[in-house]
Amino acid sequence: MKRICVFCGSSMGSSPIYKESAKKLATLFVNQNIGLVYGGANVGLMKILADTLLDAGKEVIGVMPHNLIKNEVAHQGLPNFIEVETMSERKNKMAELSDAFIALPGGFGTLDELSEVLTYNQLRICDKPLGFLNTAGYYDKFLDFVDHAVAEGFVRSEHRNNLIVSDDAEVLMKKLHDYEPVETEKWLRDIKQESNREA
Repeated sequence: MKRICVFCGSSMGSSPIYKESAKKLATLFVNQNIGLVYGGANVGLMKILADTLLDAGKEVIGVMPHNLIKNEVAHQGLPNFIEVETMSERKNKMAELSDAFIALPGGFGTLDELSEVLTYNQLRICDKPLGFLNTAGYYDKFLDFVDHAVAEGFVRSEHRNNLIVSDDAEVLMKKLHDYEPVETEKWLRDIKQESNREA
């Protein structure tokens, strides 16, 4: 993998463990010579990631829409900074530039980004893997919700089983390399058959 896009918070979080985890991931990128693609901000966990790689002389690409740049949260030290018009364009550009995705703890923006990649992977619009770095069990509740959605018949078990999750960055990276997409034709055929039976 040449570049990985990281979705994460524009806040630091309430515990120092989130900052430590972001720093460890960034250091792993440095050691494995992996470039970072991210939201381009100079705040929160995003700043820790970017600054760690920049200090090591590694590639960092920031992507940010104009309205956020106006709010003065853009990282001014990025040699590779891409301005876009909308949040949708931002996500598309980050996906285009990246070979994989990692979700660190974050808020609504992070959930939006990771949900889009999960949906695109499910539909095979994008076959690039997404991993959850589950620092301090941050994504446990999200995964509980996904399990609930499986139990209620709205998420396929094969898609749940294909989620890449670890609280260890090195383990997560290996799982990203081993990712195999779920065959689209099978689950689409299954849901059509289920729908026909209920009609």
